[in-house]
Amino acid sequence: MSAVNQRFEIPAIFPWQQAIWRHLTAYIQQQRIPQALLLVGAAGLGKRHLAELYAGALLCQAPQAAGVACGSCVACQLYHAQTHADYMLIEPDEEGKVIGIEKIRQLTVKLALKPQFAGFRLVIIQPADSLNSASANAFLKCLEEPTERTCFILITDQAAKLPATIRSRCQKISFAAADRQVAVEWLAEQGVAEHGEQLLNLAQGGPLLAKTYAEHGFMQQRQAYFQDWLDIAAGSTNLLLVAEKWQKQEIVSLTILLTWLSSWIVDIVKLRYQSAALEINNPDFKKALQALAERLELTRLYHYYDKVLRSRSQLATQANKLLLLETLLIDWSHLNSI
Repeated sequence: MSAVNQRFEIPAIFPWQQAIWRHLTAYIQQQRIPQALLLVGAAGLGKRHLAELYAGALLCQAPQAAGVACGSCVACQLYHAQTHADYMLIEPDEEGKVIGIEKIRQLTVKLALKPQFAGFRLVIIQPADSLNSASANAFLKCLEEPTERTCFILITDQAAKLPATIRSRCQKISFAAADRQVAVEWLAEQGVAEHGEQLLNLAQGGPLLAKTYAEHGFMQQRQAYFQDWLDIAAGSTNLLLVAEKWQKQEIVSLTILLTWLSSWIVDIVKLRYQSAALEINNPDFKKALQALAERLELTRLYHYYDKVLRSRSQLATQANKLLLLETLLIDWSHLNSI
């Protein structure tokens, strides 16, 4: 049987995406396809997943009644094989890097040609906020002078980083946080029953990110980092060795690590005020955090919290990461020695 006659299964739409999917398919049913969509929402909600389903439906030559691609036509086969001439994905060469102007120049050259099929041409840009100043300005021209039957889909967790001139030319679709119970049940179906609630907290409500965290043992990693932090507070470990270990590990990014650290500090402040109405972010660490809350001086802790936030923002720069961690841990040690 030839590849063209085969059919592949279309990935399912996640439970928390149903309303947005109906919104997207309404564009197709009404034949009013926006020139540019901006998909915005927290990480782990499946924005890229839904963008690809939508792109597949627009490229499909015989979409089903529900707006889903058929999975068997020539266009679907090519799209599934990532060889469809009218589909382009623009992303950084490496995670955390920018999308340079050369990629946008190459895109502009391709867009100058007519689409090879009768349907739409799809361009997905992820993460759109990784466009630098030069590439963003070059891409803006694509939006200002749209080519024939072209649809852009921009995906971002941080829409504020995109120039207003680009945001204003896109139809914005916001991904709200997944319903808590729906997310917990979905995680359980994926085999993540243990620590499901806590993993969702760590993933800031993103079910897909929570599943990834579970697969990489983040709960165990987090416990090890927290113990290192407590050992430094107690003066029972070499903080320089801890900083080196944290900087060298590859499973947990420094951005996530400093996010955890900031959440521990916030919990200490909440526990210091002893407000039963305030839920802490790390209930499994409550006993140890309570002990810290009872002896740390709040004004100094606030200053330390500010340093953690500033350090996290510096991770995207050329700052020396090891020196940054060493400074934070030295300050934490001093804070606990008074």
